[in-house]
Amino acid sequence: MDSRADFVFPKWTNRLPAMLAAGAGLGLAYVGVLIAFGFSPQATDVGYQPTQPVAYSHAIHAGKLGIDCRYCHTAVEDTARAAIPPTQTCMGCHTNIVPESDKLTKVKSSYQSGEPVEWVRIHDLPDYAYFNHSAHVRRGVGCRTCHGRIDKMEVVYQAEPLSMSWCLNCHRQPERFLRPLDKITDMDWNPDPQQQREIGRQVREELNIKPSLDCSTCHR
Repeated sequence: MDSRADFVFPKWTNRLPAMLAAGAGLGLAYVGVLIAFGFSPQATDVGYQPTQPVAYSHAIHAGKLGIDCRYCHTAVEDTARAAIPPTQTCMGCHTNIVPESDKLTKVKSSYQSGEPVEWVRIHDLPDYAYFNHSAHVRRGVGCRTCHGRIDKMEVVYQAEPLSMSWCLNCHRQPERFLRPLDKITDMDWNPDPQQQREIGRQVREELNIKPSLDCSTCHR
């Protein structure tokens, strides 16, 4: 009798479990990479542009009208947070400027009731990461470096990843980003790379800037 008659499946099927296990492992690794990348700041945050409760245009206010960032974000030089401007700041101008505009309906309602406008936060770091605005803007890091050309945005979006590697690139080579303190809110200030490094080096020396690379600086 032919012994091959005792085999129901061909011999190559003996390798099938190992092949399936290898395929499953590769599949899990692929899914893991997709998840890791999909939930990283580079993939999820850049370009984030939520609809705000009031159609406020930075392109008009910061761009066309040239209003300094610090007029509205009053705490940016003194505290960790830049501060969202209260309705009183808005009405300081709009009591007399286009006061009947339909776009101001929620702003006027907030002003009268004392309830703040529920702005949607855009640049939102994880709770485990600490960032201090004043420590940066008072040491030569301009608004444009982190927030992009705010003065050209009709609706604000996140222009940079704000990831750990992105932050470390600046801490390792601050000369590439530092600017004179009188240019902090100047959105048009954009020297060529060679000039930037020279100016950045001068600012670093003048202000004795020594960016920390220690984990505890941001993870407290």
